[in-house]
Amino acid sequence: MNETTDRYAYLDSPIGGLRVHSDGAGITEIDFDAHEDGGESHDAVLDAAVAQLREYFAGERTTFDLPLGPQKGSAFQRSVWKALCEIPYGKTATYGQLAAELELGPFGARAVGSANGSNPIPIIVPCHRVIGANGTLTGYAGGLERKQALLDLEQGPGLF
Repeated sequence: MNETTDRYAYLDSPIGGLRVHSDGAGITEIDFDAHEDGGESHDAVLDAAVAQLREYFAGERTTFDLPLGPQKGSAFQRSVWKALCEIPYGKTATYGQLAAELELGPFGARAVGSANGSNPIPIIVPCHRVIGANGTLTGYAGGLERKQALLDLEQGPGLF
């Protein structure tokens, strides 16, 4: 019997508390505004994720090497999330650029934005690196202040 069990670990980060979820095989979700509740559990995937996130926030890691296992998302959303992982550390892309890369036509930017907003594994799947066509920050599940903080972190030392 293949039983999925949600495990999670808490991480106090410079952008607030994060709860990282795992099913034992991959990271399934990251929640913002999390609080330590004493119910954390550990597995190798969670331990690696917490260690890599700490390195990221310390400016010592620019890529993540973790198994991902989002429990939700359509095939289209997953294709957008995969494209997000191709945006290099310290760089940004617009919704329109991602839509063009995915060959979605002139109205694809809105669909990319919707899929981006549904990303269950922020930071590791770097949806914060997507900006508006005019270079402005637009929607982020964690709030625009967090999005700006993550982009600033990736521009160099000094913020955290």
